[in-house]
Amino acid sequence: MSRKIVVAGNWKMNKTAAEAEALVKELVGLVSDVCPCKAEIVVCPPFTAIAAAVKAAKGSNIKVGAQNVHWEASGAYTGEISVSMLKELGVEYVITGHSERRQYFGETDHTVHLRTAAALAGGFKVMMCIGETLEERESNRTAEVLDRQLEGGLGGFTAADMENIILAYEPVWAIGTGKTATPEMAEETHRHIRGKVRAMFGDEVAGKIRIQYGGSMKPGNAAELLACPDIDGGLIGGTALKADSFAELVKNAVSGSGC
Repeated sequence: MSRKIVVAGNWKMNKTAAEAEALVKELVGLVSDVCPCKAEIVVCPPFTAIAAAVKAAKGSNIKVGAQNVHWEASGAYTGEISVSMLKELGVEYVITGHSERRQYFGETDHTVHLRTAAALAGGFKVMMCIGETLEERESNRTAEVLDRQLEGGLGGFTAADMENIILAYEPVWAIGTGKTATPEMAEETHRHIRGKVRAMFGDEVAGKIRIQYGGSMKPGNAAELLACPDIDGGLIGGTALKADSFAELVKNAVSGSGC
């Protein structure tokens, strides 16, 4: 089944509002020839830079996402942000369950589920992250960990809900460790993830769902990774912070996907 790829830049805690505006304006010109029918291009700046990014991306083929969202509509949740706040800014995508949120801020499969459900109810597309650590990988627990995260994060959702969910596989062990995942290794894990989705939701959902790769995708390996049948895009970190490198990655990804 042909699936439109999704390439999203997660800027993490980088770029001021002014820097975000400049980066998106530059990116708009560099990817203007990428047809929206071939790829969804998303940038996810810090909360303080979202408004500037949305303004700079207006009328282009670039969409804007947020790096997180809280499950409550409002309340005493210092440092959090709500669905309505993001909607007012013009956000269309939300990341949930990123490995750094899990590692540094106590995110659990349960809270990932709550955040994802709130984002779906708010009309967003959700990029829900899953992935195993180096310790889990080396102890041959990859399948166990991914299955647990998928069951905890997606449990109770319907096939209709799944139409607005994109899974992002982050091999935490391959990010900033000097270790690398080959395209074959990445494809094997993506295939397992799709199989678990099939077991949970059936063939149609499994065939439609898009699974991004978040393991240090770069311009030089994007085409090779996207040539794998179960890899449908990328969740990009450092490479997304420079317009020229991110644009090159997007174009190579489209080329690799066979679009």
